[in-house]
Amino acid sequence: MFTKILIANRGEIACRVAATARRLGIRTVAVYSDADANAKHVQACDEAVHIGGPAPRDSYLLADRILAAAQATGAQAVHPGYGFLSENEAFAQACADAGIAFIGPPASAIAAMGSKAAAKALMEKASVPLVPGYHGDRQEPDFLKAEAERIGYPVLIKASAGGGGKGMRAVQQASEFEAALASCKREALTSFADDHVLVERYVTRPRHIEIQIFGDSHGNYVHLFERDCSVQRRHQKVLEEAPAPGMTPERRAEMGAAAIAAARSVGYVGAGTVEFIVEQDVPDTAGPSQGGGTPSGGMGVKGFYFMEMNTRLQVEHPVTEAITGLDLVEWQLRVAAGEPLPLKQDELRIHGHAIEARICAENPLQQFLPATGRLNVYRTPAASNFAISPVRVDSGVREGDEISPYYDSMVAKLIVHGTNREQALAQLDAALSELHITGLQTNVSFLRGIVATKSFAQADLDTALIERERDVLFVPRELPPLLAVAGVVARLLADEQALASADTWSRRDGWRLHGVARRHLKLDVAGEVVQAVLTYQHDGSHLLQLAPHAEAVPLQVALMGPDRFDVTLGSGPGTQRVRLAVYRQEPHAERNTERFNVFAPQGTSAVHYVDPLAHAGEGHGGSGRLTALMPGKVVALLVKAGDAVTKGQALAVTEAMKMEHTLTAPYDGVVSELLCAVGDQVAEGAELLKLEAKAA
Repeated sequence: MFTKILIANRGEIACRVAATARRLGIRTVAVYSDADANAKHVQACDEAVHIGGPAPRDSYLLADRILAAAQATGAQAVHPGYGFLSENEAFAQACADAGIAFIGPPASAIAAMGSKAAAKALMEKASVPLVPGYHGDRQEPDFLKAEAERIGYPVLIKASAGGGGKGMRAVQQASEFEAALASCKREALTSFADDHVLVERYVTRPRHIEIQIFGDSHGNYVHLFERDCSVQRRHQKVLEEAPAPGMTPERRAEMGAAAIAAARSVGYVGAGTVEFIVEQDVPDTAGPSQGGGTPSGGMGVKGFYFMEMNTRLQVEHPVTEAITGLDLVEWQLRVAAGEPLPLKQDELRIHGHAIEARICAENPLQQFLPATGRLNVYRTPAASNFAISPVRVDSGVREGDEISPYYDSMVAKLIVHGTNREQALAQLDAALSELHITGLQTNVSFLRGIVATKSFAQADLDTALIERERDVLFVPRELPPLLAVAGVVARLLADEQALASADTWSRRDGWRLHGVARRHLKLDVAGEVVQAVLTYQHDGSHLLQLAPHAEAVPLQVALMGPDRFDVTLGSGPGTQRVRLAVYRQEPHAERNTERFNVFAPQGTSAVHYVDPLAHAGEGHGGSGRLTALMPGKVVALLVKAGDAVTKGQALAVTEAMKMEHTLTAPYDGVVSELLCAVGDQVAEGAELLKLEAKAA
């Protein structure tokens, strides 16, 4: 076994590898960019080497610097994690040439599976089922469009070298093809330095099911069962679970055999994942929460088709670890050191059900726009870290860390493991309710919404589940105003009590020698201004009233711990009692506001104090300004000065966090001025162009 390895990655996966290495007594070397000098993964390792600037191309994608760091520190092997250089055959070969073990497959296997088109040709020879499509080398737009016509719409354009949903577009009709192709190629070139694409028939109501495989250098292969990754947004996974609901032993064996055949055909060694599109034999006319899947009586599978092979460890590997009881990183290390696989196929068993939720810094209500900023609050439920348990949290960040625009927007992975799916679902919702993040937008509430849908609860799954449930998912999930305001008041009372002195006349809790005191609060709750009146009774009790004509409600607050409160609203029948967590941010100097984040079992709300004078004079006249939603690069300008545009028309495309974001016209008008050029780096809020509204 190795005594020292270098981890050629950052964030959560670097911390994950370091945890197993430490348990096995293996010393670790971290690499870091300027942006990651104080990152968690640097502190998780025994030593660290600086490799360059914050952008991946200036650090984590520089194979020569990483290899030099391994040689300089005496590392015997390199673990690439996922992303960055994990599927770069040249880097794997460079490690081998330098006498340093690459903890992954041989360069030849990465090369064989690295091109989706070439891989599908190999799979055809290995008798692995394929989706009908064009997987060749010709890339002329007219030719590809003709192939799409031959295949029949809808089609899917996919970057041949791609992964993670980047460089992928579904095209419903011929008129959309050219724009989708151009966008795919731009994104593929940015993400993979290769704009080669393939075109396939778009399978309607598909499930995305992948098989975890392992091979060793002694010719042994096993599969560690399947994961269902059907719940996706923008072709990126959101929730993953194992085993796949409704999977029969016969279908599992069939798909497992196909996955092993794929691995064996390229002489695969190490951990890999073979991804399949599973076509369900169900009608595609169901509406939200109806579907038509048959999870309890089998999957109703029409067929399954090879999609791609990921020649690395997957983000979602913890669910496989949970149901098998195995440490897949340990298996990777042992196989890379030349050991045979620890277990044979007939020794592997499935135990219970596991689900993983990807916690991302993004705004689901703005087309999942990635968010950047500081994690002012980052509190997790009681859980293990990087180890199998009923609740597990794998993360590469800490409270106070920044989510930057340079890297992926994932904050953490939340994994639950129960005796069955029903228990795992309950554990997941409870754990999500205890995951508190402030300082930036996250998808936590959105994930809770998915878990609550009838489709997900009943395992009526397909890759369009989120779109199918759009009407119930893409709505704000705010607490009732009374409960949100009660949370703010609870925090104010606790903070003021903490500041009070023993001197009665210095108390700040509203105490008066005679009568009662009333405190008027103006707050913004979910964009609505709320006038609240807090009454301090002479006996120390409180009443809370939201509107001039609303009934004043008795309010009781008990401090349960830092930021935690037991709040009771009302008295007698109908009394509401709830445990709240309330976090208070420093006042915003320019806006003269103060923000409170209130978390309850049923949801969360952000509440602001509002100073009426701070917003005096503001109006709603159209400024005609169109700004960048986050820091990034301008990759396309689709209009020029003087162009007439219609509401919803695409105007410009920016690229940030390795994804494209399209700015559209908010109303009909004329472009009066372009304020940027293709290739410009722009800051969040930077004005890109001016649009004059069309005269009525």
